[in-house]
Amino acid sequence: MGSNQLGNRIRSFRKLKGYTQQSLSEKLGVSLSFVGSLERGTRTPTEPVLRKIASTLQVDYEELCAIK
Repeated sequence: MGSNQLGNRIRSFRKLKGYTQQSLSEKLGVSLSFVGSLERGTRTPTEPVLRKIASTLQVDYEELCAIK
């Protein structure tokens, strides 16, 4: 999956949970700019970060990454 597709999925799941980028960044313990970069597809997260995002957004890792 490309970075833009992943970013769009992160944004979609974030919005479904009702989180702002700011609230998600606080829950993850990362900067607001990092979350924005992920959603824009300009940064690619590592697997541990993706797993933390999935856990925070309460979605399966495979679903977040569109592995299924």
